[in-house]
Amino acid sequence: MPASDVTDRYADLHALARDRGLDAIVLVPGPNFHRIMGKNFHSNERPLAIFVPVTGTPVAIVPHLEMGSFELVGFEGPVHPWRDQDGYQPAFNAVAAELNLVRVGVEGQVMRVFVHHALTAAWPGIEIEDQEAAISGLRIRKTDAEVAALEQAIAISEAALERTIAQVRVGQSERDVESLLMQALLAAGAEDFAFGPIVAAGDNSARPHAKARADYAIREGDALLFDFGARWGGLCADITRTFFIRSCSDEQRAVYDTVLAANAAGHAATRPGVTAHEIDDVVTGVLEASPYADRIRTKTGHGLGRAVHEDPYIMRGNH
Repeated sequence: MPASDVTDRYADLHALARDRGLDAIVLVPGPNFHRIMGKNFHSNERPLAIFVPVTGTPVAIVPHLEMGSFELVGFEGPVHPWRDQDGYQPAFNAVAAELNLVRVGVEGQVMRVFVHHALTAAWPGIEIEDQEAAISGLRIRKTDAEVAALEQAIAISEAALERTIAQVRVGQSERDVESLLMQALLAAGAEDFAFGPIVAAGDNSARPHAKARADYAIREGDALLFDFGARWGGLCADITRTFFIRSCSDEQRAVYDTVLAANAAGHAATRPGVTAHEIDDVVTGVLEASPYADRIRTKTGHGLGRAVHEDPYIMRGNH
């Protein structure tokens, strides 16, 4: 990511910290880290954190093992590498000697408890506030480059699905088809999977986030559900499609047509100025008026971005 883009995004965090009376924002690997630094890191037992003070230069704590990769992000500020044999607390203490922090904002859904403990050990009495919604809210409006990357992630996903469905045969297991889909995603250009692909047939297709079975043979008349997405340019696609193997029953068609009608109604209702509540109300209203109202399990949907699920959440009450 160009340095100017990083500077602009630090400006957003600086403004957020000022508005909320914080001395700094503390970022750890995750979608917000990736948005700002242009690269993400695997979360494991080795903490990596960036301290973005309300004024001044950011400071980083980085496992020595990751320094080769971290140098590629072009971080301009002090870096405190630490080795396993020394532990990470001395690195946090070193940052405390540089930054006088009384109140900091963190990502409550991403920061882990042991990192929280390291902060309180380095800054006794520090106030740590969950600013997840505010920090993640900076991602809700995408740049042109992010929109283009998301469109590419979706295009890759659709190409992979087309390739996969052409290879599905009666008698294959869900695991067989899952393997075909994963290979197709990588062949189509995905830099990674947005999440572990879901392939489910028959009764398994009715279970949200089902695991593919190796011992179930796909049969004629089965519903075959795909829930998957490619990651490209750091942006995640999330696509759900249901197919029927060779034929479908009248009831299967009726359920499918009901969901399709709800989807089309939501699509028609979506335009600038309409709230997420209003869109969900339209979609859910179609389902509530159908014979399948008692089977409504969740909201209409969610936004896409560097995380698979992010704002805006398309649900009643979200105005």
